[in-house]
Amino acid sequence: MIPPSFEYHAPTSAGEAINLLSVLGSEAKLLAGGHSLLPMMKLRFAQPAHLIDLNRIDSLRGVREQGGQIVIGAMTTESDIISSALLQQKVPLLPEAARQIADPQVRNRGTIGGDIAHGDPANDHPALCLALEATFTLEGPKGQRSVKAENFFHRTYQTDLAEDEILCDIRIPALAPGIGYAYEKLKRKTGDWATAAAAVVLRLKGDRVESVRIALTNLAPTALRAFAAEQALTGNALTHAVLADAASKAMAICDPAEDLRGDREYKTAMAGQMVRRALAVAATRCR
Repeated sequence: MIPPSFEYHAPTSAGEAINLLSVLGSEAKLLAGGHSLLPMMKLRFAQPAHLIDLNRIDSLRGVREQGGQIVIGAMTTESDIISSALLQQKVPLLPEAARQIADPQVRNRGTIGGDIAHGDPANDHPALCLALEATFTLEGPKGQRSVKAENFFHRTYQTDLAEDEILCDIRIPALAPGIGYAYEKLKRKTGDWATAAAAVVLRLKGDRVESVRIALTNLAPTALRAFAAEQALTGNALTHAVLADAASKAMAICDPAEDLRGDREYKTAMAGQMVRRALAVAATRCR
């Protein structure tokens, strides 16, 4: 199908984009990579009167280090994340996970900010940001504000981003030496969303877990942080019994939707398997 007519805007600064949002209100939609919005427009599920394209705002691109944090512009593409030497050194979980997102065509166009701001629980970056303790910089007419990832995602397609705000950047603490990480993702084929996936950031002290963060993709109306599973692991060695208990606690918080990827029972069971796999891989990287 062909989308209905709309007016196209191509601002060259964040301030210009915010001003357009303030003036145009609910009749406007932001365009980043376009992989979610454009198909919805073609099907006429979304019919914005105005489209604000963020692709000409250079200040929203790039990766840099600032005060012990890695700052990623919201319009940075998945391909740029994969190729970033700084991310490979300081936050290697992100480039590794980005390689598992869709296919090269999507990765060349899709942006980390679009993935996050869309609020789709099937997207990969929400869970990754939870595991990495990311903070998002949002900007609107009243200025900038910072929102932790754990407070940003509300429900499916619902986030803390106001109608007149844009997501400017993602800030992630650099991973210290000796910290293990992994993103284990089960999908039917290349380019598909996850049937179930788990992101893990792990620190060991000797053979015992000193700290761990676990987040889950596409297993509830929003990305999940598995706090009970983390508590079950902390202070313990990664024995078979401890891993089984952590996987069970992660499965207990799952509330997946049934679709062609599987029913609730299968997806929940696979969540437990992805948690086990991610913990095993992360543990090897701690050493």
